[in-house]
Amino acid sequence: MLKNPIVNPIPQPECEPITENEFLKTFVIPDNTVMEEHTIVVEGDIIIGNHSDIRYGLIADSVILGERVKLSGNITTASDVRIDMWSQIGGTVRTDSNAYLGEFVTIDGKLVVKGDLDIGNDVKINGGFEARGWIVIRNPIPVIAYLFMYLSEMLRMGKDEEVERALEELFEDEMEAVSDVAMIIPNGSRISIDTIRVPSKAVIGNNCRLVGNIRAMSLQMGDNNTLYGSIRTVGDTMIGENNSIHGNIISRGDVYVSQGSHILGEINARSIKIHETARVDGVLRSQKGTVFEREHSEVISEDELMNLDV
Repeated sequence: MLKNPIVNPIPQPECEPITENEFLKTFVIPDNTVMEEHTIVVEGDIIIGNHSDIRYGLIADSVILGERVKLSGNITTASDVRIDMWSQIGGTVRTDSNAYLGEFVTIDGKLVVKGDLDIGNDVKINGGFEARGWIVIRNPIPVIAYLFMYLSEMLRMGKDEEVERALEELFEDEMEAVSDVAMIIPNGSRISIDTIRVPSKAVIGNNCRLVGNIRAMSLQMGDNNTLYGSIRTVGDTMIGENNSIHGNIISRGDVYVSQGSHILGEINARSIKIHETARVDGVLRSQKGTVFEREHSEVISEDELMNLDV
C-alpha cells in the first residue's frame, strides 16, 4: 500500500563529513562492529562520553571512559584502559597494557593489568587486582582542568600566539591518538539490548551486526549491516546498500533506502526515496510522496508505479 505516491524526484541525502566540532558529539560505529548478547566488540578503540549508561561489556584495542560512566559488563583491551572519575564498572577489567583509574572509580570485578597501573584516591576494586608493572597511587588533576589552567595563565601573560599554537598541537595529537576505526559514544548516551539512544547524529559503518532500537537526530548507515531493531530520527535517514533492518524506520525528515536493502517493517517519513531493488515488507507513508529509483537515476512512471507489488 502506498500513500501519496509521486514521480517527481527528491534529492538523495548525502553523507556529510564529521567536522572537528562534531567529533565527540556524533555517535560513530566503525566497520565490523558486533553487538553480542553481553558484549560490544570493536576492532579499534572505544571512547565513551560523560554520564553515559552502557549495559554491555567492551572488547577493543583501547577503551577511554569519561566521568560518571556506568558500564554493566567486562572490559578487555590489548592497549590502554582509561577510566575517569566516579565511573562504575559492573564486571572485570583486563588489559595487556597500562590502566589509568581516576578518583572514586568502582570496579565490581577484578582488575588485571599486564603493564603499569596509575590509580587515583578512593578507588574500589571489589575483586582484587594484579599488576605486573609499576603501581602509582596519586590524585592527578583532570585533563580538562589542567588544560584550562594552563591556557588561562598563557592568556593572562599575553601569549596569544603560543595559546593558538598549543591548541593546534593539542587537537592534532588527539586526532592522531584515536584510530580511524574508533567507536565514539557521546555524552549522555544510553545503550542497552533494547535501545540505542544518542543525543545527536549517528553514523554507522559497514559490515556491522547491531541490536537495539536506534533513537538519534539523524542517521547515516553504510553497507552490508544487520540491525535487529527499528530506527527513529528527527532529521534525515540514509540507508546504504544490502542492509537488513528488522524493524520500522520512522523519521520527521527524508528517508533514502539504497539498492539491495531489506526493511522488514514499515517506513513513515516526510518523503521517501527507495531503490527498485530494495524491499520493504510494511507500509510506506510519506507526507510529501514516495519515489522509486531505477538504475541510472531513472524514475518510475505513474502507470508502472500503480502496478508495483510492495
